Amino acid sequence: MPNLPLSRIRVLDLTRAYAGPSACQMLGDLGAEVIKVERPDGGDEARGYGRAWLKDAEGRATREASSFVAVNRNKKGITADLAKPGGQEVVRKLAAVCDVLVENYKTGDLARYGLDYAGIKAINPRIIYCSVTGFGQTGPYAPRPGYDPVFQAMGGWLALNGETDDSPALVSSNPVDTITGYHAVIGVLAALYERDANGGMGQAIDIALLDVAINAFNQRAQDYLVDGKQPTRRDLKGVSYRCSDGAVIVAAANASQWRAFAQVLGRPELGTDPRFATLPARVANMEILEPMVQAIVGQRSMKELAAALDAAGVPCGPVYNYQQMFEDPQVRHRETVVESVHPLAGKIKLLRNPIRFSGTPITEYRSPPVLGQHTDEVLRDLLGMDEAELKTLRAEGAI
Repeated sequence: MPNLPLSRIRVLDLTRAYAGPSACQMLGDLGAEVIKVERPDGGDEARGYGRAWLKDAEGRATREASSFVAVNRNKKGITADLAKPGGQEVVRKLAAVCDVLVENYKTGDLARYGLDYAGIKAINPRIIYCSVTGFGQTGPYAPRPGYDPVFQAMGGWLALNGETDDSPALVSSNPVDTITGYHAVIGVLAALYERDANGGMGQAIDIALLDVAINAFNQRAQDYLVDGKQPTRRDLKGVSYRCSDGAVIVAAANASQWRAFAQVLGRPELGTDPRFATLPARVANMEILEPMVQAIVGQRSMKELAAALDAAGVPCGPVYNYQQMFEDPQVRHRETVVESVHPLAGKIKLLRNPIRFSGTPITEYRSPPVLGQHTDEVLRDLLGMDEAELKTLRAEGAI
């Protein structure tokens, strides 16, 4: 079995919640050895997030929440209290033998312990030190905390989502966090390439959720930069149609697709009617067009309409709930769900990484660690600590 692309890279994961852990999970999926450090007294707060909890063999809920499970696979888990000298020393020793450190503490917090970039660089000049924060390492807001909804609001998302200005709609499931994680991974990979292929050294990477949120809607932001006009909310008229048993999104963007859509509706004349033949004309006459189309679509099932549109070459997609999504034949064919074995819950299901390599496929999906699962293993095998040293650290509450 060939090694994964990052099989010789070791990552120290000082992150919690969602954005930072998702970045480190991706690095672990790609083959890096990821060592996740958590507080001994409860660990990553995401262990307590979410509405779903893993159950043990007797069906009892564990303390492992779905939100933690979602972003912490393929990691080794240890505990260390960074407020204790012994915990700080554990992190320094680990940083000395790691290629990458990812942290998402509030700007300035780790400097109190000498664990900021300057402090770690003095130990390991080759380290890639990636900081993931709400507002970045500089600027008047740098010390502020923040979570995903804050950045959907400040990044312009809520100004474009929802039916009216009085009803902004959050995008569910922390999308800014997820996209931030991807940007962090891109930054880390680029810095590793610079160091290892271009003869460079280590460096710091500054990733801010606010920056990412603004860039995520880059088309709308660029619209404003070009003409100075506030982009308007986009409702789903002319895109979403209610069938007899659900809804379908129809993206008939060009003239040929629109004509094909009209054929599927049994109203070919709509494809050439000057009021509807072009996209600007359809937008201008949507109040006339939308009820006409809806009256036809409402008589057909979601599955039937989607199949007919697909056969006609019209881009479309059923509006699925999660049960329907996971039962879709394409989703099943792509084996989007994989299985792993959890120390408490036994066999569990996880999402497959969406990256598909031809030569180095991702096949290992180790379950997220329980709190402190690998502390002794990592400190013994990687740092050479003996039982007496581990006992001392435990006695002072450092691990």
